Amino acid sequence: MELVIKNLHAKVEDKEILKGVDLVINAGEIHAIMGPNGTGKSTLSAVIMGHPKYVVTEGSIELNGENILEMSVDERSRKGLFLAMQYPNEIPGITNSDFIKTAMQARLEEGKHISLFKFIKEMDNAVKDLKMNPDLPHRYINEGFSGGEKKRNEILQMKMLKPNFAILDEIDSGLDVDALRIVGENVNNMKSDTFGALVITHYQRLLDYIDTTHVHIMINGKIVRSGGKELITKVDNEGYDWIKAELGIIDEAPVRTNIVLGSCAVNKGAK
Repeated sequence: MELVIKNLHAKVEDKEILKGVDLVINAGEIHAIMGPNGTGKSTLSAVIMGHPKYVVTEGSIELNGENILEMSVDERSRKGLFLAMQYPNEIPGITNSDFIKTAMQARLEEGKHISLFKFIKEMDNAVKDLKMNPDLPHRYINEGFSGGEKKRNEILQMKMLKPNFAILDEIDSGLDVDALRIVGENVNNMKSDTFGALVITHYQRLLDYIDTTHVHIMINGKIVRSGGKELITKVDNEGYDWIKAELGIIDEAPVRTNIVLGSCAVNKGAK
């Protein structure tokens, strides 16, 4: 299983944000993309999931050999993609458990149904793994949740849906040290020959707890350096000025992107 991004260019309105991103993620790998604010990291996650605000002008994204650029958001989700967002939405009137169960059902072949007993058991175990309040799955999605509870809820959805590839977009914001450790452990435990992840962050602290296999630095809409964990240490010690100077990069005006996109990407008509 692999997620392959080739020469990806994307814009919002008349502003080009992604300027030729190349990236290959295989199942069993956890990639991290680091970079200053406003360099296109969150835009990349939004484009992968099919946010309609962004227009792909060049390049391709293939999931297991299949071009996903023409797919809708819910189609991409059913194919095995998942996005955990920096700013999860509140959805009044729909409980977490109902939402997750509907998303899981949408991924099954027609005529097949989820075992309610198995679903409840898996949900209870996932809640315990994340050390969540047992009543959270039965409350409306993210309504009245703290920032940390919202982020754990994103990881709960990921654990239940078992995607092939997860994009974790700055999920460390609002998390204390204990929550970072718990989230990191749960991401690590999912790594397998059917699961890979892309972790997007500009801080090193989350990566202290996630077993990354590849690290990339993105500046001005392009991945400018790839390596291993040594890059995390260098960024933590020296910031990004060293690589800008090394590559002769001049800063552009930052573009901030707040993604508003259902993390499980369930077709509303399926609810």
